[in-house]
Amino acid sequence: MGCCYWTPSFMHDLPSSKPFASNKIYNLPPTTFWRVYKSKRFVSSRPLRCQKMYVPGFGEASPEKKVAMNLQHFFNYVAVRIVLAQLESYNPEAYQELMEFVNSHSLNNADEFLKQMMRQSPGLKTLALRILEVRSAYTKRDFEWDNLKKLSFKMVDDANTKLMRDYVLETSHVEDAK
Repeated sequence: MGCCYWTPSFMHDLPSSKPFASNKIYNLPPTTFWRVYKSKRFVSSRPLRCQKMYVPGFGEASPEKKVAMNLQHFFNYVAVRIVLAQLESYNPEAYQELMEFVNSHSLNNADEFLKQMMRQSPGLKTLALRILEVRSAYTKRDFEWDNLKKLSFKMVDDANTKLMRDYVLETSHVEDAK
């Protein structure tokens, strides 16, 4: 079944005829370590193994989906910067045209930015296709996903430690002995 937030998976394995009626221990599968008592409480020799936390308030998308959308916008920005750097040295006219477009249009929405770019002129359409290629290549081959995960963990841990340390120092009124 789903996650343990809604219905514990062992509930589906209990006998259907009054499972709480007696004090006997039911023959449950080896993955379930629960005993049923007259008091209708569940006592566990192991804690629930819930896979994920429930995150409320993300109606249309999961937190991961929202991060993925933000990463797409960021990869678009990176691809534009890469293409601009490439054009600057070998095609100053295209560089200037792209710079004018970037300065007059927001990069906050990657798809909208590229959609508008493709409809402007044949030169910008070609550059938009180049940005799409660079964005895909950078995402698949050059971006260091493992490093992102390590940095995310480290930054969250460091920030938590700093906030807790600052709070303890603030509330304990301990003089800093340096």
